[in-house]
Amino acid sequence: MVTSTFLNLNPEKQAKIQEALLTEFSTHPLAEAQVAPIVKKAGIARGAFYKYFDDLTDAYRYIYGVAMKDIHTRIDQEVATQTFNPKVYVQQVSSFVDGVMSSHYWQLIEMHLTRNESLVGNNDDSQADRLSSREWAAMILSHETIKQILIKPDRREMVLNRFRDALNLLAGKGNI
Repeated sequence: MVTSTFLNLNPEKQAKIQEALLTEFSTHPLAEAQVAPIVKKAGIARGAFYKYFDDLTDAYRYIYGVAMKDIHTRIDQEVATQTFNPKVYVQQVSSFVDGVMSSHYWQLIEMHLTRNESLVGNNDDSQADRLSSREWAAMILSHETIKQILIKPDRREMVLNRFRDALNLLAGKGNI
C-alpha cells in the first residue's frame, strides 16, 4: 500500500513520480517492469522508491488506481435511487470507454487488460457486496463490455448492442 510518506510529498514531486510510474507500466508488463527506470525518470533514489511503495506491484496498483479514479464515471445515482435503467448503463460505459481512449492512461489500461489484470486482481469488492443481484450483474457486464471494447475497438457497436440486449433482459424488457 502506498505509504503516508509518499502521500505527504509535495504535489510536484508526486506528479513526477506518477509520470515515471505511468511511463514504466504503460510500456512494460508488470512482470517485466523495473524500479531503475522509474527512479531515474522520477529523479529519486532507489531507497526512496521503497519508502513510498512496498514493491513494484504496490506501485502498479497505486498508479492504476489513480488512472481509474481520474477517468472513472460512476453509476451510483442508479444504485442510490433504486432504479434500473439500461440506457444509463450503456451511456456510462460509452462515456468511460471514450474517457479511457482520450486519456494519457490509455496505454496503461490496455497493458492492464491484456497483460497485468491476472497478476494483480481486484482488491476492493466492498461496493459490489452492497449491490442487488441485478445491479451486480449489470456491473459485471459493464466491466466486461468495457474490456472487450478497449481490447478490440472496432467491435464497439456490436459489443454495445449485446450489452444493451443483456441489460434489457435484466430489466425484464426482453431482447429489444
